[in-house]
Amino acid sequence: MPAPLVAARGLTKKFGDFTAVDHIDFEIQPGEVYGFLGPNGAGKSSTMRMIGATSPIDAGELTVFGLDPREQGRQIRARLGVVPQEDQLDGELPVHDNLYIYGRYFDLKRSEILPRIDELLEFAQLEEKRKAKVEMLSGGMKRRLTIARALINQPELVILDEPTTGLDPQARHILWDRLYRLKQEGVTLIITTHYMDEAEQLCDRLCVMDRGRIVAEGTPRQLIEEHSHREVLEMRFPVGAQADVLPRLAGVAPRQEELADRVLLYVDDADAAMGEVSRRGLVPEATVVRRSTLEDVFLRLTGRTLVD
Repeated sequence: MPAPLVAARGLTKKFGDFTAVDHIDFEIQPGEVYGFLGPNGAGKSSTMRMIGATSPIDAGELTVFGLDPREQGRQIRARLGVVPQEDQLDGELPVHDNLYIYGRYFDLKRSEILPRIDELLEFAQLEEKRKAKVEMLSGGMKRRLTIARALINQPELVILDEPTTGLDPQARHILWDRLYRLKQEGVTLIITTHYMDEAEQLCDRLCVMDRGRIVAEGTPRQLIEEHSHREVLEMRFPVGAQADVLPRLAGVAPRQEELADRVLLYVDDADAAMGEVSRRGLVPEATVVRRSTLEDVFLRLTGRTLVD
């Protein structure tokens, strides 16, 4: 195994008496897409800022590129690309100028920046918008431009905070394609996301954070296999009837989750579970059978959803 690009041991971040990141351990390998998932306030953004050498470490150890952010933050930031959750583009300037000015922040020469801009506009599928003002772009175009801007210095590691939040499905899939292309080029990606399908599509490995701690880590498939069952049977019952139905479902599934509008049965054989429900004389208004997802893992591990 190569040396990890990012390694943390006992990493801790506090804000006064509040512990945002509580003694966590993780490693990220070169060329890997690694995800941080968790409800709001779980500690994801605080962890990302420490990796990006923009927030000081309160305890523990952290290395990025083998460097210590406390002593070598400038060198680390020079090799990073950062895509913030909110676009920080200059809306009054054209697309080309947004990229050019950002390149100058890294002290790149004009002879280096101009061909790099051509490459990035092709990468982001924005060649025809070169002279357009940013304020005239769609949300998807702005996100692609923000990612292109983060690549101006040819970073070895790119940190993306909620890269597709607020985008329509088509724009999200275009962005996924761009991120997959980066992975193919050997760039290491660290992603936070609220979209479970996004995590399953993009991440080689991920960790689930809750209340500042890592509660699970592995590939998406490993997490689903370890913390859920193969299938989920979702059942909706008439309004007001669910409370009476719950006792009669006892023992049908190894795990049962009651939500406000439906009951979830986690099973290895949904057809067999439906047969048992029918034999007990229960008639749902609607049923859905689906495979387990990372969202089910979240319910199991945190008891909450990503958008709490």
